[in-house]
Amino acid sequence: MSKNFKEIFETLQSRGTRKRMVAAWGVDSHTIAAAAKAVELGLADVTLVGDENLIAEACKEENVQTSLFTIEHNANELASVAQAVQMVRDGEGDFLMKGLCSTDKFLRAILNKEKGLLPAKGTLTHCTTLEIPAYHKLLFVGDVAVIPAPDLKQKQVIMECLVKTAKAVGVETPKVAILAATEQVLPSQPATIEAAMLAKMADRGQLGNVIVDGPLSLDVALFKEVAEHKKVKGSTIAGDVDALLFPNIESGNVFFKSVSHLAGGEIAAVVMGAKVSCVLTSRGDSAASKKYSIALACLLAK
Repeated sequence: MSKNFKEIFETLQSRGTRKRMVAAWGVDSHTIAAAAKAVELGLADVTLVGDENLIAEACKEENVQTSLFTIEHNANELASVAQAVQMVRDGEGDFLMKGLCSTDKFLRAILNKEKGLLPAKGTLTHCTTLEIPAYHKLLFVGDVAVIPAPDLKQKQVIMECLVKTAKAVGVETPKVAILAATEQVLPSQPATIEAAMLAKMADRGQLGNVIVDGPLSLDVALFKEVAEHKKVKGSTIAGDVDALLFPNIESGNVFFKSVSHLAGGEIAAVVMGAKVSCVLTSRGDSAASKKYSIALACLLAK
């Protein structure tokens, strides 16, 4: 099991196989620096779709040779995103990456009913992997960016993607905490009711090889001593969770940004639920974050 991003890279390199990545509007220095590292480490072959002049400028800025990549010139941002999606749809790439384009344009292209990547009746969700100095292993969290207020069915999809990601890094039986503001099941707080329902479904084997507990507050989920102090009885995962499922996008997004900006956390982020995994980081995220996200997408790629 990989407990940090360094071990993920070691796992990928030991496999000796390269995946094919297509970057939509991949014209910025952070995307190009991360893509170059993925090529140099033998993780992926990279196609950059975008304005070749902007790509050349960014490569010069990062001291990267353009010859590392296949470049598909497209001077129009929106058209380049559509082209990148079409290339993956046509089997020319194993996964997609968002470059400097906006998240809205990126997701719209993926969701396009005629030319996108979403299966019929599919649901997109954002899965973030965190390496946090204060926690003893990788932590998988969702949804922090795509589904605003997930219902019970959507929470099942989020959980399935969190579990799939955890298993990809070697967690045999992922432990998932369904978060709420309290451990009590209260009619006045629907999130607690849905958490209890998911936990019971897991107990009955309806959710596969996974251990689920909820509702749990964040501190109880992450720290066993807090669970003991609060006299939360019966939880087998408190203090050793692999994944956190948040009740809404606000709580998940605040946690994710707090960890990455205030707690020294490193992140990798992909959108799942489409026909392939799609690297989705903020335009302001670091080249390191993009590099980690590419590695995670390589692990998830078929």
